[in-house]
Amino acid sequence: MTTPSSKAQGSGVPAATPDTAPDPAPTPSRRRWLILAVASAAQFLAVLDMIAVNIAFPAIGADFRSASTAELSWVLNAYTIVLAALLVPAGRLADAIGGRRSFLTGIALFGLASVACGAAPGLGTLIAARVVQGVAAAVLVPTSLSLALPAFPPRERATAVGVWTAVSAVAASAGPVAGGLLAALDWRWIFLVNPPVVLLAWVAGLRLLPRTGPVRTGPVRTGPVPGERRRLDPLGTLLVLLGTGALTTACVEAADWGYGAPATLGFLAVGLIAGALAVAHVRRHPDPVVDPALFRTRAFTAATLGLLGYFLAYAASILAATLLFTGAWGWSSARAGLAVTPWPLTVLVVSMLSGRIVRALGERTTAVVGGLCFAAGPVWWLLLAGGDGAHYAVEFMPGLVLTGVGAGLYQPVMFSAAGLLPARQLSLGSGVLMMSRQGGSALGVAALVMITGGAARPGLDALRAGWVFTAVTAALAAVAGAALRTGVRVDPGENGGSGTDPLRHH
Repeated sequence: MTTPSSKAQGSGVPAATPDTAPDPAPTPSRRRWLILAVASAAQFLAVLDMIAVNIAFPAIGADFRSASTAELSWVLNAYTIVLAALLVPAGRLADAIGGRRSFLTGIALFGLASVACGAAPGLGTLIAARVVQGVAAAVLVPTSLSLALPAFPPRERATAVGVWTAVSAVAASAGPVAGGLLAALDWRWIFLVNPPVVLLAWVAGLRLLPRTGPVRTGPVRTGPVPGERRRLDPLGTLLVLLGTGALTTACVEAADWGYGAPATLGFLAVGLIAGALAVAHVRRHPDPVVDPALFRTRAFTAATLGLLGYFLAYAASILAATLLFTGAWGWSSARAGLAVTPWPLTVLVVSMLSGRIVRALGERTTAVVGGLCFAAGPVWWLLLAGGDGAHYAVEFMPGLVLTGVGAGLYQPVMFSAAGLLPARQLSLGSGVLMMSRQGGSALGVAALVMITGGAARPGLDALRAGWVFTAVTAALAAVAGAALRTGVRVDPGENGGSGTDPLRHH
């Protein structure tokens, strides 16, 4: 008699094991869209605050005139570095104590930190409050996705992540406008508008989010069983924090410190050494902060690498567009902001339709097409973008639309890979994917600054070299999308499997 497991083995596809099998498909909840709305609100705040503060940077500097530019930059960098460094440990913590509790704690902490930022009497206090905001955002972002995904059946998850992605696009597009308007009144309002939204999200989360308890595990290598709490992994957590924090700091500060400066090379060395030690540690620890079993799921590994490549291309593309508009073309910041708008608007529209597209094409095809569409944008600019911007609608805007289509197709499929993991690892898996996003973004900016020589107004030739970089990295993201495996079966006799892979084509 042929079983699904024997079919998988015969085709070279490994049968699911207790550590890697996804949990059964959930029964659709009538409240699932409200749960998604609450989760998306947290994502909106985290993204909006990061972008709006960038726009308000000159206004903040005007209030703290005695501070140097390097000191002021930590108002931006403290949030970015802490967020990137804590995503994985925060995801693991959320799995250990329960996603609902973690989310409610994170959103409350974000609101309190926002009040502290808005009321900060000095630069040191503001930077400290931004560190706390980064901690809160690191808790919120992976937890929001891990709470939303289980509420949806597998066939709706691409749609759900598409909405979640679209909310990020709205925040990204609204950030410059909101930051500019609020900074014109007082930069402190950028932070003080958060608490009412936080309060509403906290109350809604208290009423809507499913109750989840702490994960428990049994003896070494036997998987989760009732009765024993997960072991703590303080050394692994410290190594992950040190590695990601040092590497992110090197990427963020390299342009100011110098790419060959001792500080930059020192942070890179610390990050690489800590990363190597972390890899060795998690392979030996009975219940490590990052379970290597996560990467035995081929689609999850492909999504992690693909998102790293995609956000390398994304961050470099956005910065290159801004430098082209304000530098080579001599446009004002306001005009440059409006010129980028077709990109997030396209992401918004395509993301909302991504569920239907995935059902029509399948996850693998959708991801490949998305990555190639994104790569086509910088190729368009390479071929057509001129030196005066007189024909923006023909020379540049079609490339923005192409990258927007690519983003709207690619992100929902790849972030949906978190749904492949068991419920006990959803927050951790989401944290790993978000770390790919943050790390890729930091590396993308650093790479473009290095390619353009750090010039505030780089020439067209330097920007063309940057577009080659973004086209190549987006194409590599498409290759990672091609590695997604669809239609993998799970033996229904094992672990209560539902018989389907959450990332298969329906």
